[in-house]
Amino acid sequence: MILQALYDYYQRKAADPDSNIAPRGFERKDIPFIIVIDSEGNFINLEDTRAGEGKQKRAKSFLVIKTKSRTGSKASETANVFWDHWGYVLGQPKDETDKAKEDAKKQNNTFVAQVKQLSEKYTENKQFESVNKFFEQNESIQKILEHENWKECYKIPGCNLSFRIAGEVNIVAEHEDLLMEVEAKTEPDSEEQIKSADGICLITGERLPIAVLHSVTSIPGGKSGAKLVGFQRNSGYDSYYKEQGMNAPISKKAEDAYTTALNVLLGRDSKNKFKIADTSVVFWAQKDADFENHFSFFFSAPPKDDPDQNIREVKALFESIHTGKLNTEGDTPFYILGLAPNAARISIRFWKTGRVADFATNIAKHFEDLEIVRSKNDEKEYFSLFNLLSHVSFEFKVDNVPPNLASKVIESILDGTKYPDTLQQQCIRRIRAEQHVNRIRAAILKAYLNRKETIYNTNEKLITMSLDLENKNQGYLCGRLFAVLEKIQEDAQPGINTTIKDRYYGAASSTPITVFGRLLNLSNHHLAKLGGGSKTYYEKMIQEVMAGVDSNGLPAHLSLDDQSRFAIGYYHQRQDLFTKKEKNN
Repeated sequence: MILQALYDYYQRKAADPDSNIAPRGFERKDIPFIIVIDSEGNFINLEDTRAGEGKQKRAKSFLVIKTKSRTGSKASETANVFWDHWGYVLGQPKDETDKAKEDAKKQNNTFVAQVKQLSEKYTENKQFESVNKFFEQNESIQKILEHENWKECYKIPGCNLSFRIAGEVNIVAEHEDLLMEVEAKTEPDSEEQIKSADGICLITGERLPIAVLHSVTSIPGGKSGAKLVGFQRNSGYDSYYKEQGMNAPISKKAEDAYTTALNVLLGRDSKNKFKIADTSVVFWAQKDADFENHFSFFFSAPPKDDPDQNIREVKALFESIHTGKLNTEGDTPFYILGLAPNAARISIRFWKTGRVADFATNIAKHFEDLEIVRSKNDEKEYFSLFNLLSHVSFEFKVDNVPPNLASKVIESILDGTKYPDTLQQQCIRRIRAEQHVNRIRAAILKAYLNRKETIYNTNEKLITMSLDLENKNQGYLCGRLFAVLEKIQEDAQPGINTTIKDRYYGAASSTPITVFGRLLNLSNHHLAKLGGGSKTYYEKMIQEVMAGVDSNGLPAHLSLDDQSRFAIGYYHQRQDLFTKKEKNN
């Protein structure tokens, strides 16, 4: 199903004259440095194609023959056509070990032999001949190593290089003769070759040559040789004496289409992707849909140059649902694929298919579940998944979230199901570690508890957006009481740096009975300092909260769910206290 959808996406894009998708057998590849030579193969310059500054430098993209698959001990016997990394092009090792030097020598020999072969095959092609002459000159490579740009090139691991003849616009790897080279290798030469093809393609249903090895797909954090489809070369993984790709026959034509489509979706300029933690997500519609252009903003971090972009996208989503604008494309099939790096291949975290309307409704429900009271200084009406995960991560870094959490949260949003338990656990853990309950963390716990109650009917009261005086859950009441006691301390000691929250939050939220007796006694001293109307106001508030406490007294232990309600009760009460103060002023 995944390969079929990617194949269809390629066919749709290939039929679009405005699309820049690579033709069959080609791909768009970033090549940071170009070796400029003259017609006689003499070295002229090592040209840097990158634009920008510092880490933002981006190499220029070129249309070249697709990356060849190479794995195992014989990987050095396969080189790309007129472009590759400095090991193949210049024979430079990745380090000073003997093995690295030997590997680089083998790689360079393969590359040079291929250049010579193509030069002899296309005898009238002067550019191919010039590159061949370059390698026939002993001092050519040494001149490159002495060039001022070489150090920058070598600092980039596996930096790609290609050739350009002085006076020409395109690089040699883009020469039109290479189109014939691709066609000669991908198209059946005769009717007999079609009949003798290895099998029926599982994607197209046609009898065509089967791809034994599938093309490489690069994802952030993954290995350079990782593939979406790969087979272990071992008799234990084969069936009926078939090896590798023959176990699940995909034609070379279909393999080229689906891998090209996936690489385009994952490309640096693609708008159909976003990355959360270790999960790279790509998405597309079966036909052009406006929803496709806005989907990533619901999940990814807001653009630095437009931090309110996410908020506008969410508002537009609600508007399209409530006004019926979504109906025009609501039945359009929509696909979402979550990928993560694995040891040698690519791991599929999730695969979702459905209608645009269904996904839009579930995403809108997610934002509704997260709605919670906020202060007037908090201008963000909505926050993305990136913001959500960063607030349950150590040092607010999304890369520190537990494995699979990001993908599980995305799945729960898209399916409208319960949020993963790990999300609640991480949120509670960060609150206890930092003694800080902010709006996002309270919203996460509210959404988690409400979905759990809705799905499993736990007979607990749903959490409201703001302070709920009718909620008699013991955890919620303890959280409210803790917030009141902290506010009393702050009013009695203006400018205090450390409050009871910094010392007692962890114990109060897990074992209330052990600390609240001491905190209530401490509050009596603070109330004595306040005196007058403030003392009476707070005493009534404490009495109101304590009236809902169980007759057996404060609970000895709070479950994880009740610890979540403690945090929400604390947050609700704090917001209510400061709101009332603003109204009184």
